[in-house]
Amino acid sequence: MAGIIRRLDETVVNRIAAGEVIQRPANAIKEMIENCLDARATNIQVTVKEGGLKLIQIQDNGTGIRKEDLEIVCERFTTSKLNKFEDLAAISTYGFRGEALASISHVAHVTITTKTSEGKCAYRANYCDGKLKAPPKPCAGNQGTQISVEDLFYNVSTRRKALKNPSEEYARIVEVVSRYAVHNSGKSFSVKKHGETVADVRTLANASTVDNIRAIFGNAVSRELIEVDIEEERLAFRLKGYISNANYSMKKCIFLLFINHRLVESNALKKVIETIYAAYLPKNTHPFLYLSLEIAPNNVDVNVHPTKHEVHFLHEDSIIEIVQKRIEEKLLGSNASRTYFTQVYAEKYYNNPLYFYRFIQSLFFKLHLFSILIIFYFCNFMEILSLSGLLETLDIDKPNQI
Repeated sequence: MAGIIRRLDETVVNRIAAGEVIQRPANAIKEMIENCLDARATNIQVTVKEGGLKLIQIQDNGTGIRKEDLEIVCERFTTSKLNKFEDLAAISTYGFRGEALASISHVAHVTITTKTSEGKCAYRANYCDGKLKAPPKPCAGNQGTQISVEDLFYNVSTRRKALKNPSEEYARIVEVVSRYAVHNSGKSFSVKKHGETVADVRTLANASTVDNIRAIFGNAVSRELIEVDIEEERLAFRLKGYISNANYSMKKCIFLLFINHRLVESNALKKVIETIYAAYLPKNTHPFLYLSLEIAPNNVDVNVHPTKHEVHFLHEDSIIEIVQKRIEEKLLGSNASRTYFTQVYAEKYYNNPLYFYRFIQSLFFKLHLFSILIIFYFCNFMEILSLSGLLETLDIDKPNQI
């Protein structure tokens, strides 16, 4: 007997869709950070409780949301960044589907407090399942938007149980915020646990990219960075970033890749770069990589993954090949610079007679000591051999004859 095809309830459809877009708290943070950046925010503060499952709070100083838009802001496919499908070919913003806040509101309780520069006061609104619970209420507030997400996955018990380690989820959140902080120099970011006074990650608005790498990943890596810059008119792309030189290595590869300012992954590019470093680094060690790739928007398809962590672009193989060659050149140059310092040190002895005399004197002294040690061990060895021959002559090595 054939099964009956039924139309799913709208609530079920929205929760299924939400589960694809918001897989864990870090995904929700990523989507909201991108909304903040689209709103031209220069200060983004993230506060988290119990790994984001109990509370995620993100505050920015961006343009804010108009009171008239608060009614539909959490409905699916509502956005200020896209009008028609053809606009995707030239999209320059992070968001475009209008699914982020809608998806979050279907699996959590959402509160939005926002104020625009033209508004006389801020407004606060509460949402559930994409719908406004009650009319927005006026309140005090600074320009920008604060979004509070409480009890994430409260109505998706299997997902909630799967994310039972708050420490692991918080580490993922810190990783996402850190990557956006490195890429967005000129903007300040912070992330901390609820109730704590000191942030686990904090960057300043006047800090450079290298300053942010130093603040987040430490001095050891920031001292060993090589700047990479490529501009290719034929393939319409530009790359800039920083990679670690041959002096630095770590147990796990850190690869920050942004394509058109969107945090993405590219296994093909990562594999090629790791192959290059294999010739320079000790076995089972890896580099630090931060690359920002800007490609003509009409050459990029951003709509290939629900979480937008993967994109496709034209001339991918050719672009990867150019990046590979440039990184090889940079690493070879940094390796040659280490040899250069050794050569300079040697030339100091060669060009200065006094240094050269002391070097030869030290060399002869070491050779003299080495020859004395050789003679000493040789004499001891001969003495042992002669004693062994005497014992054999006396035939006293057998226990019953002693």
